Amino acid sequence: MTNNCLICDRIKLIQENKNPYFVRELSTGYVVLADSQYFEGYTLFLSKHHVTELHQLASAEKLAFLEEMSLVQEACAKAFHADKMNIELLGNGDAHVHWHLFPRHNGDTAQAGPVWWTPKEVMYGDDVVKDMPRLKRLKAALGMAIDDVLAIRG
Repeated sequence: MTNNCLICDRIKLIQENKNPYFVRELSTGYVVLADSQYFEGYTLFLSKHHVTELHQLASAEKLAFLEEMSLVQEACAKAFHADKMNIELLGNGDAHVHWHLFPRHNGDTAQAGPVWWTPKEVMYGDDVVKDMPRLKRLKAALGMAIDDVLAIRG
């Protein structure tokens, strides 16, 4: 863990059983729902280790992290009936390796394109942040889908 890292702080909350977005721990990372659910099922997969670049992980861990991300995105697609999955490893805002997994649906934006074209005030509006009953339902759906994917791939 590193000081001044939002993702490390959120992982600490997971470890303290205080992160309401936490879904599942896997061998290389943590599955959490994003704060905003404007794109229902928007999921993050957070590396257990604080590195800023994928290539900084040891080779075996990097391959396992990529495989687990693939399993999480498959579960996300299944749980939220995605027409297409958008998967991104960015890090300009939070320099801790993590994946953004967006289940996309035909017509979910006014203009076809990346989620980041959605205005922030819409994507992070009060109506899609901290809706605990909805969050509980989404966490359950994703957790069951992860179980299903792991059982098939196991």
